Amino acid sequence: MKKILIIFSILLTTSSMAQKKHPAFKAGEWLKFRIHYGFLNASYATLKLTTDSIDSIPVYHVVGRGKTTGFASIFFKVDDTYESYFGRNDGKPYRFIRKINEGGYTKDIEIDFYHQEDKAILKDNKNGKEFDIPVQDDIQDLLSASYHLRNRYKLEEFEVGQSIDMDMLFDDDGVYKFKLKFLGKEVIRTKFGKVECLKFRPVVQSGRVFKEKESLTLWVSNDLNKIPIRIKADLAVGSLKADLDAYNGLRNQFKIIMR
Repeated sequence: MKKILIIFSILLTTSSMAQKKHPAFKAGEWLKFRIHYGFLNASYATLKLTTDSIDSIPVYHVVGRGKTTGFASIFFKVDDTYESYFGRNDGKPYRFIRKINEGGYTKDIEIDFYHQEDKAILKDNKNGKEFDIPVQDDIQDLLSASYHLRNRYKLEEFEVGQSIDMDMLFDDDGVYKFKLKFLGKEVIRTKFGKVECLKFRPVVQSGRVFKEKESLTLWVSNDLNKIPIRIKADLAVGSLKADLDAYNGLRNQFKIIMR
């Protein structure tokens, strides 16, 4: 079941691109995903976006939660919470929180970003440790990355096979090199109807969880929202599928071709 939450983490990071003149999101946006592991309806994950401030800086506050349900929770209980505070004007992360409990495996991490000093301070509350980590100006955390990408890039400038590279910090393992490759467009059937999507392939580490470096495929809506619609993954053992199950408070109209 831990694999499911790793997939959920990647899902949070991989929304796609919209033009700045058409903002992709607003405070009040709420997304819910249903995650299947094999034949099991294994868990649900949600993302909720509100506004706040940190040291007088206006920020968005996004909370991501993932939790096992039903039959799956008998074998492996998971209750994870991720939070990010990122600038409403510059999109930069200012604080990131990760509190997870996965079958008794726990983490309690807080990261504060100091962009003028090109560093982040990571606090491991569980073990009472603190780390200074050097970061570049374009650093993102696990959650802020998706909202950053949704507003930053112009899709019409992308070609099939083109990739996005980004530095990401969300754990005590340090800065992670994240890569996302554009595969083209595809119409998929959802519970809401047919939706034209942009198809991506995150490049991940193979071996521990995934069969290959390119075992993940992601679909996001080809409209002004650019929200995740579906993700599929071939794991080292079994496969996983996550689908958008509910939504509310979108900034732009959700484009559905046919119900």
